[in-house]
Amino acid sequence: MSSELHTDIAIIGAGPAGIAAAIAACAQGAHVTLVDDNPRPGGQIWRGGPSQAPASASSTFRQLADSQARLLSGFRVAAIPAPGQLLLEDPHRAQVLRYGKLIIASGARERLLPFPGWTLPGVTGAGGLQALVKGGLDVRDQHIVLAGTGPLLLASAATLRAAGAQVLLIAEQAPWSQLARFGWALKAYPAKLAQAASLAWQLGGVPYHHASHVLAALGQTRLEGVQLQLGARTLTLPCDWLGVGYGLLPNTELLRALHCQISQGAAEVDALMQTSQAGIYAVGEATGIGGVDKALLEGRIAGLAATGAAAAAQALAPKRKRQLAFAALLDKHFALQPAITQLAQPDTLVCRCEDVSHASLQLFDSWREAKLQTRCGMGACQGRICGAACESLYGWQGSGDRPPLLPTRLGSLLEPTLAKANPT
Repeated sequence: MSSELHTDIAIIGAGPAGIAAAIAACAQGAHVTLVDDNPRPGGQIWRGGPSQAPASASSTFRQLADSQARLLSGFRVAAIPAPGQLLLEDPHRAQVLRYGKLIIASGARERLLPFPGWTLPGVTGAGGLQALVKGGLDVRDQHIVLAGTGPLLLASAATLRAAGAQVLLIAEQAPWSQLARFGWALKAYPAKLAQAASLAWQLGGVPYHHASHVLAALGQTRLEGVQLQLGARTLTLPCDWLGVGYGLLPNTELLRALHCQISQGAAEVDALMQTSQAGIYAVGEATGIGGVDKALLEGRIAGLAATGAAAAAQALAPKRKRQLAFAALLDKHFALQPAITQLAQPDTLVCRCEDVSHASLQLFDSWREAKLQTRCGMGACQGRICGAACESLYGWQGSGDRPPLLPTRLGSLLEPTLAKANPT
C-alpha cells in the first residue's frame, strides 16, 4: 500500500455519526475515506460491528457496506503534517492522508474522577467495563457494582447482566428530584422513553439508589469490595468489579490541534456542522453529548454539506434543535453533585500515569504549573483522564494539545518526509 493516500472527504471516527456522514457523502458521489482506531466500525455504542449491533442499526451498516467508502480500521490520527493532511498510524505502519474536506466524528470518553482505591485492578469506567464485555471479557457469575451518573449506567448494567454477571446495585449520584424531572421530560421523546422502559425491565430486581456514590474501592492488590454512600447511610459490599463513570466528555484533541473553536468542552459548529475552520466539520458527541439520534442526524448534515449539497443539509438542520434540547436535559439533570469532587484524599493519585497525588497538585494554581513541576498529564494518556479530573477538582483549564496527539513511533513521524521524497 502506498505511504500516501488521497480522498475528497476524510472522516475520523466510524461510530454512528461518522458512518452516517460517509453514507451521505458517498451518495453525492464523493470519494470518502473513513478512519477508525477500532478493528470494526460501530464506535462504542455499536462496538463489535454489524454482527453485534442491535437490529435498529442493521440498515445503517448495510448502507455503509454499499456506499463504496474506503474504511481504514485500526488507524488513529497521530499528527497533522500540514494543512489538508493527517498522519495516520496503525500497529505496523504510518500513512499520510490528504483530504479536501474533513469531518471529525471523534466521539466521547468517560469522565473518571479520583476516589480512594480507584487505581486498583478491577476498578474501571462503567462504559469501559461494558466495552470489555463486548470485547469478550467473561463476567459470568461475577459480582459487579456500578456507580456514577447518567443513562450509561443502565445500558452498561443491561449488557453485564445479559453476559451473566450479577449486578449487585447501581449507585446514581443525581438526587431523586432531578431523576423525576428527567423522566417526566422524556414524555416528549417517545422512543427514548421506550428505551428507558426496556432497560428498566431488563434490570428488574437490580437495586437502583439515587443520591448515592462511591466512597472508596477496597482491596490490597486487587478490588475486593466497595464502600458506598447510599443516601444517608453507608454500605460496604464485597464485589469482583466496580464500574464508575460520571458521564461523557467530547474528544476534542484533534479539533483543538486544528485550531477549531471549542466552547464548554465541545466543538462550536454552525447549522451545517462546520467548525470555525473552513472545510472542517464536527459531528456527534464531539459537538456535545446527546446520544445516537443526534449523532446520526449531524453526520447526515455534515456529509451533505461537505459535498456541496447545502440545500439538502439545510433542510435537515431544523431537526437538530430537538436533539440539542435532549442533550441539554442530560446536562442539566445529571450535573455533578459537589460531594463527588471531594472524595479524593491527600494520597489519592489524580494522575495515574505519572503517580501524582491530590496533595501534590493542591500546591499549584494552574494546569500548566502542575505539568511543569509534577509531569501531571504527560504520561501515556496525555492528560485525557487527569485533565478532566483537574478541571473538576481544581477548576483548571487545559493549555491546549500539541502533536503528536497520542504516543507515536518515531518512524511514523518521519513518514511525511518520506512521502514527500517518494511521491506516488
